[in-house]
Amino acid sequence: MGNVYKIVEIVGTSEKSWEDAARVALETASKSIDEIRIAEVNKLDIKVEKDARLIFRAKLDISFKYKGKNY
Repeated sequence: MGNVYKIVEIVGTSEKSWEDAARVALETASKSIDEIRIAEVNKLDIKVEKDARLIFRAKLDISFKYKGKNY
């Protein structure tokens, strides 16, 4: 029997780098989503704050094993 996987989009942010933003997104998602299988970075951008701070943003699709309607 095969498996079914669900894909969701998440966005991580960091003042350090895009790599750190992606790491933050995955670490945070893994606290509430079990069995994350794949993370695909789809978009990288930078938000410029009013005080000129740069916020790196990484948009990811993550897939995980589907276990029912609770996901």
